[in-house]
Amino acid sequence: MEPLALEEIAQGYDREGYVGGIDILSGSEAANHRAILEEMENRHGALHYKAKIHTIMQSPFELATHPRVLDVVEALIGPDILLYNVEYIIKEPKAPAHVSWHQDLTYWGLSHDDQVSLWLALSPASAESGCMRIIPGSHRQGRKDHHVTRDENNVLLQGQTVHGVPEAEAVLCPLNPGQASFHHGWVLHASMPNLSDDRRIGLNAQFLAPHVKQIKHDRDTAMLVRGQDRYGHFGRDLPAQSAFDEAVLHEWNEKNRLYVETAGSQ
Repeated sequence: MEPLALEEIAQGYDREGYVGGIDILSGSEAANHRAILEEMENRHGALHYKAKIHTIMQSPFELATHPRVLDVVEALIGPDILLYNVEYIIKEPKAPAHVSWHQDLTYWGLSHDDQVSLWLALSPASAESGCMRIIPGSHRQGRKDHHVTRDENNVLLQGQTVHGVPEAEAVLCPLNPGQASFHHGWVLHASMPNLSDDRRIGLNAQFLAPHVKQIKHDRDTAMLVRGQDRYGHFGRDLPAQSAFDEAVLHEWNEKNRLYVETAGSQ
């Protein structure tokens, strides 16, 4: 696999608010991780939008802390990196699920925007399957007003939507299995339904610089994955040692509940 052009990646990210098409895994590696996910779904039920999944499954932890992922994150937010959250985002084939225009940081309760989100494809993310759409440069426009909607097909917790987005400026961010995109928490993004015959499976992870803190409450958690944490603003997440270990299952459920509670209000 080709070395990462980290300086070029950082420049593109600073200019556009995202970078895409970055090779992280081979196609066969992506297929192996997809197979692990689907085996766990068969055993434990749906895993779409389950927060802190890296504390109960090893595969998502391995993906979120892949050296190529962390090299990109370091180029974007610096050498000290906290892993805040990891979850799968899955759109079933021929289903109406979609994501409205929004900015991630509106709802997370974080003190600063030294943050970056990973979207790693485990199946094709194409225009047909509902890949991410982005308004380039919108991360420089500040926070937009979000409106709560009652669309049962909107994947977001509250259907939060920014109105008046200039659709003509939107660009698609397609990914092959094993490729990743990285986007800023203020960039406007959305996605359409999956019209393909395959599931659209992505791993989403959020990374923070350690000086960032949670301002909604003092119970939040994160995990140091590179460098040093000189601040200690978060409780400590631990990586999964096995899949769905009964000893940590209750704690994982509580962390998932807290994440939903935190992200469920502005």
